Amino acid sequence: MIILGIDPGFAIVGFGVVDVSGARASLVQCGAITTPAGWPLPRRLLQIADDMGELLRRFQPEALAIEELFFNQNVTTGIGVAQARGVILAETERAGVPIFEYTPSQIKQAVVGYGKAEKSQVMEMTRRLLCLKKQIRPDDAADAVAVALCHGRSCTSRLPGADAARPGSGRYAARQER
Repeated sequence: MIILGIDPGFAIVGFGVVDVSGARASLVQCGAITTPAGWPLPRRLLQIADDMGELLRRFQPEALAIEELFFNQNVTTGIGVAQARGVILAETERAGVPIFEYTPSQIKQAVVGYGKAEKSQVMEMTRRLLCLKKQIRPDDAADAVAVALCHGRSCTSRLPGADAARPGSGRYAARQER
């Protein structure tokens, strides 16, 4: 299964394409969509939409896994990220690719085995799970690959989670075919 993982943002959108077959996963490609800081937000969102469309056409993923939005302290930045995330979701929906959302703690739990793992632990386990010689750079791409791995582990698990029917659990079908 080809999974496109996304770490949303409006300055940098990390992406990671992972091929998962059973318990084995391999990295296909990863990187980042970047938009210049001087551009107005609508132009940045259009660039993200165009680049997402290209990623979806090029890799033909069977699923898109995206990190749920987490507001820490900077609400202004969070609003821009939410708008970029909306553009990403719209382009994915247009392409007909199933969307799965995961919280930061679900991603950490799936990759490291501990929902409060440090970023460095997630990056190291991502490297190990994919049998890579070096950690993935930039960090946004590494985060996106971790999201894709989270979905790969979630969708191949035979263990039902307590939250398996909860929206955002990554384990339910929220959309009906048109």
